[in-house]
Amino acid sequence: MATHESSRKRARQAEKRRIRNRHIQSGVKGVVKAANTALTGAGADVASAIRRAESVIRRAASKGVLSKKQASRRVSRLARRAHKAAR
Repeated sequence: MATHESSRKRARQAEKRRIRNRHIQSGVKGVVKAANTALTGAGADVASAIRRAESVIRRAASKGVLSKKQASRRVSRLARRAHKAAR
């Protein structure tokens, strides 16, 4: 356990960030899953699901939960799958 006041504060801050990051990461997983479901045909509107997923992924990157490169890679893979499914 943290003994100095500054290390206790750091522990509190880290816990807050961990909770916030988990919430955002969970949202990313949910919309990506919804987009994949839409792509397989079980969902209705593929374009809006992909657009929503891209928005959430990019927002997570802007908050620092995902790196910019990882966000771009995820969006690219989703778009590639959508393009394949459309053909």
